[in-house]
Formats: sequence, structure tokens, C-alpha cells
Amino acid sequence: MKITPCIPLIVAATLAAPLASQQLQVDKKLPKYAETGETLSGSLNAVGSDTMINLMTLWGEKFRTYHPGVKVQVEGKGSSTAPPALIEGTAQLGPMSRDMKDKEVDAFVKKYGYEPSRVRTCLDALAVFVHKDNPIEGLTIAQVDALFGKSRKQGHDTDLTTWGQLGLTGKWNNAPVSLYGRNSASGTYGFFKEHALAKGDYKDTVKEQPGSASVVQSVTSDPFAIGYSGIGYRTSGVRAVPLSEDGDEFFEAKLENVVSGDYPLGRFLNLYINKAPNAELDPLRREFLRFLFSKEGQEIVIKAGYLPITAEVAAEELARFGVSVKPVRS
Repeated sequence: MKITPCIPLIVAATLAAPLASQQLQVDKKLPKYAETGETLSGSLNAVGSDTMINLMTLWGEKFRTYHPGVKVQVEGKGSSTAPPALIEGTAQLGPMSRDMKDKEVDAFVKKYGYEPSRVRTCLDALAVFVHKDNPIEGLTIAQVDALFGKSRKQGHDTDLTTWGQLGLTGKWNNAPVSLYGRNSASGTYGFFKEHALAKGDYKDTVKEQPGSASVVQSVTSDPFAIGYSGIGYRTSGVRAVPLSEDGDEFFEAKLENVVSGDYPLGRFLNLYINKAPNAELDPLRREFLRFLFSKEGQEIVIKAGYLPITAEVAAEELARFGVSVKPVRS
């Protein structure tokens, strides 16, 4: 899977700091967040993606330094919990590490008569992690499917159950592969199922974990383990395996490879909100979005381990909600 068709929206203009520099920086054209002088109060509840819980928490904490009268609460039990929370009105923000499914959109439309609004906040590399001492050099998507999937829809000819089948020797030769993944409430579970398993079923031997951090901790504790989660959860105890679509060239789970479209498991991290057509966004959510797409908001994206967007895309996203912000001229 490549997200190349979407990438021109993200890199429509050159990033201020070249990604090849190995040190990500936000686009210099992004405006600094400036308070409007309006006193804000009330609550913002975010319910949804576990992948985004750290990012949402950091955004909320920083936002409250500007608006101490605002309470920001974050709950991350999986992307599938976002649509019901938005429909029921128990959340104003629905972070999701995947796009809403048709049936989720339909349920929202049935309640409100219009579709929810999707906000593309940043990019993520969904990583396949192994223990830090595992010497595997790379995996094809077909091999990943043969490890995690029952039906091998990506075309691998044999079921993969041991590390020796992947060419490892010594203590790895006969060692069974321990599989760790997310539960079905997770957007990461759904994204991996669709793009790595080609919508095939997971093996019964995949040990489902309640969160991304749990997946990484499990792989850290098991030398023969493999698991998947967003790259923002990487620790020193695991290693992200380079991946390839066809086996000719392998690409690391670096965010610049997501931008280029070379890394097979790149994705957007989304925020869904309830906004009626032609209605103005309330001041609280308007300011949160304005902060999110500021220099300070996108610096938090980097801090959380993800890839920031450009000033042009930030302005485009805000314009859809009637918020006009002019990029800073270089």
C-alpha cells in the first residue's frame, strides 16, 4: 500500500527543513499560535485512537497553558470508540488512526443528516517491531501477511511460523515466532488487517493487546516476538523492521519514507468532528484546531514521534472550517 496519491497535498510546497537532514523541523511558514484575547472555558473531550492518546494528551496540556479555563480530557480505547462518542455527543473530538468505515459514517448521517468532518493532523509509519537483538534485515509485505494472517492473501506460498523460515540461524533457527497485535477496537488493528493482510483474517495465535505500548512491551520482553504499532511507540527495547512491497528494495519506518510513499504502511492520523454544513465552528474547537495547525501544535507532532504537515496543508484544513490563517512568509 502506498499513500502517494495523497502525498502531494502534504508536500505541495517544499518542507522548510529537508527531511534528509535527519532532524525533523516544522515548516517555517507555519504561524506561531497567538491568542485572540477571547476568554475560553468549558471542556473538550477526545475519545478514540490509542495510537494518538499521547499526541492528544500533549496537545491538550499545551493548549491549556494558553487557555487555563479549558478542561481537556483524553480517552484512548481504540479508533472504533470515536464514532459512537461523536454520535452520542459525549466527545467533541474523535481521534482515529484510520478513516471512518462506511457503516460508521452512515450511522452518523442517520443521526445528524450530514457526514462527520475529517481533519488530517499528521502522518504516521505503522511499524513492525521485533526484539532489539533480532537480526532480521527486512520483510516483504507478503511475509508479514504469512506471519500474521491465516489466508496469505498477499501471495506468500507457505505459512511462516519459525524464524528459521525467514533465514535466521543459530538459536533463531527453530524458534517459533511469537505474534503480538492490537484488539479489534483499534484503528491500527483495522489498518494492518486491510493493508498488510489484504483484508484477510488474523491467525488465532496473535496475542491481542489493549494498547500500542503493551505491544511494544511484549516484544521487548520476548526475544522471538514480532508485533505492530505506530512508530511513535518505539523504544530502545525494539527495532522497526524495514519493509518492502516486492522484495527489491526495503525501506525503514522513517517518516520521510512515508512522505515519499516508499514505506508500505504509511497512514494519516485523523481527527473527526461534528460540524453541520454552513454552521460556524464553536470558539473552543475553532481555537483548538488553530492551535493544532500552528508552529507550536506541529512541534508537538514531532515530539510525539510523528510527521508534521506543511503550512499550506494547515491553511487548507483550517479553511474548511472557516478559519483563515496566512502562512508566514520566509
